[in-house]
Amino acid sequence: MTSPAVTRWEYLNAPLLIHNTKAILDNFGRDGWELVSVVPGATPENLIAFFKRPVQQS
Repeated sequence: MTSPAVTRWEYLNAPLLIHNTKAILDNFGRDGWELVSVVPGATPENLIAFFKRPVQQS
């Protein structure tokens, strides 16, 4: 009996400027990144976005 495959993840955090949020998120989404969380950045105009995606098996 074999074990089920375990998904391995890679993670990324990136600045998210509130004046261009949709374009930034769309770009990361096209690259396979899934938005996990958004937290406040150093100033009210800046946010930090956390993303994950499955590790590509080579």
